[in-house]
Amino acid sequence: MRVLVTGGAGFIGSHFVRCLLGKGYPGLEDARVTVLDKITYAGDRRNLGPLLDDPRLRFLRGDVCDAAAVREALRDCSVVVHFAAESHVDRSVADAGDFVRTNVLGTGVLLQEALEAKVDSFVMLSTDEVYGSIASGSWDEDFPLRPNSPYSASKASAELLARSFHRTHGLPVRIARPSNTYGPHQFPEKVIPLFVTRLLDGRKIPLYGDGSHVREWIHVDDHCRALALIAVNGRPGEAYNIGGGKEISNRELTEMLLELSSADWSSVLHVADRKGHDFRYSVDAGKICGELGFTPSVDIATGMADTVRWYAENRHWWEPLVRD
Repeated sequence: MRVLVTGGAGFIGSHFVRCLLGKGYPGLEDARVTVLDKITYAGDRRNLGPLLDDPRLRFLRGDVCDAAAVREALRDCSVVVHFAAESHVDRSVADAGDFVRTNVLGTGVLLQEALEAKVDSFVMLSTDEVYGSIASGSWDEDFPLRPNSPYSASKASAELLARSFHRTHGLPVRIARPSNTYGPHQFPEKVIPLFVTRLLDGRKIPLYGDGSHVREWIHVDDHCRALALIAVNGRPGEAYNIGGGKEISNRELTEMLLELSSADWSSVLHVADRKGHDFRYSVDAGKICGELGFTPSVDIATGMADTVRWYAENRHWWEPLVRD
């Protein structure tokens, strides 16, 4: 079996590849991997490390919007796990163009080529942000999609394309909607690596508003394990929420990172809130837990401590990426 991983040099995609070719996942133990990655600012071949010399890995530099590149990447592949995306909300607010191109048009190209290649499983990585914001309770998979940022709107659009390929052509699409993900190798524009790397350098960290916004967090290891379960055992045409089971406010997150970095609130700079900032995300993960037996295994205290430690010990990885 060969698995195509788009965006496999990025944060979550590279973790999936490292685990797949390392400890393996049930049902994918003998898998070989093709990585297709454009290597934009957030993609980094270093994330794959020694695996670049592993005969089980085929690395192709290419764009998911390029049908010829996608067709070549899909050669001999029976499973697709689609990570490739523009994903930073702030960037989408400033300019939505790249998000529409990569997340919508690129997904459309990949779906068409996967249909021609007759793949057995296509996992579309979406986000819990497609639901919008929820004041209380949690979203299940039947909740209407009401995205509020250009980023989440582009992912919702990609989802609808994927769903249409299943309903129209029978393409075995499975959609994953994970909560906020954290861990090593995350590009330092996202909140956790941004805060950690700045604190390690003794710099100020920007906290939106009063920090009352609430997010649910999941460690990248749990996230990728859930994706493997969806790829192998998920029902075609279905969406699955992936929840970490722990909601905390941005202020609580900041307190945790300050303590782990041996800093205090004098390092925090309150900044104007982001346009259209969703207040709270919360997914009901009962479906993936009940159908596929998924349970998060990394508690947030351990996961955050390990993540901060990784950035402290791997300055050589992130220092060249910090631009301001």
